[in-house]
Amino acid sequence: MEKILEVKNLNVSFHTYAGEVKAVRNVSFHLNKGETLAIVGESGCGKSVTSKAIMRLLSTPPAEIKETSSVLFEGKELLTLSEKEMRPYRGSEISMIFQDPMTSLNPTMQVGKQIAESLIIHRGMKKKEAMDEAIKMLKLVNVPNAEKRVKQYPHEFSGGMRQRAMIAIALACSPKVLIADEPTTALDVTIQAQIMDLIGDLQKKLGTAVILVTHDLGVVADVADRIQVMYAGEVIERGTINEIFYNPQHPYTVALLQSVPRLDTEHKGSLYALGGTPPDLIAPPKGCGFAARCKHCMKICRELPPTAESLTDTHEVACWLRHPYAPKVDVAEALKKVGV
Repeated sequence: MEKILEVKNLNVSFHTYAGEVKAVRNVSFHLNKGETLAIVGESGCGKSVTSKAIMRLLSTPPAEIKETSSVLFEGKELLTLSEKEMRPYRGSEISMIFQDPMTSLNPTMQVGKQIAESLIIHRGMKKKEAMDEAIKMLKLVNVPNAEKRVKQYPHEFSGGMRQRAMIAIALACSPKVLIADEPTTALDVTIQAQIMDLIGDLQKKLGTAVILVTHDLGVVADVADRIQVMYAGEVIERGTINEIFYNPQHPYTVALLQSVPRLDTEHKGSLYALGGTPPDLIAPPKGCGFAARCKHCMKICRELPPTAESLTDTHEVACWLRHPYAPKVDVAEALKKVGV
């Protein structure tokens, strides 16, 4: 498949009064045309920072994208562009659905004007033409009474409707890449399912490639083609949907799967809770970032960062347990014990 986006050695730090927070460390991945890549991990692992770095939406300072980093969109390096040169890409070629639909919309502007704004800027449309297109976009994302809704303000929309409006804004210019950062946050389960179905349907209609950022593996089960798991600012495992769900190889990936409730679990009880806390990224551990929380931790895990091992052409894991000389841990058996 043809790559549309390629991220290489992305390193992002934040300079604070306490020191340099190394939020994203040596992250590399690619996105193919028309596919959905899910970036999964707990809060604070670097998912959203990675997304905003691609869009060049981080304030510098305090943020700093290191010089070794590279973000290629259709072969064009985005990180070296000036702010003026970046504008035609942001919102037009690469667009983003932000995390909180309750606060992401401008409360002082009509929803239709917020959709039309990007069409006027990026497509050169006249105001009347852009407002007509805004009505079409609201209909596309299944907002009822679009002709009336286009003149309303965000406070007149429910949470689910605001998220649909956010999707309409993001897709107004038919971007080639859509980054959905926790698109179902603060929405109830029924609305979550509707929003995910909507993104999937629109992707098929428009042929957009999607990066889906979430902490919930359950959200991506039916929509993602590939998954990459992040922890402490690093990618620790990547693979196809089947490889991650049915053959996880990193203990942290196993922990994420164990924490997802399942309807087919035979026994009842409390959900699995991973003990400990993520490492302090002002002073990242010299070995594996997950070592302090891993029950399989070995001496080498604390001393050296693990190298990425390719298990198949699509499945890769950074864990010393997967090294040819490491003690064998039956991950499948560990999953069975908790009903995964």
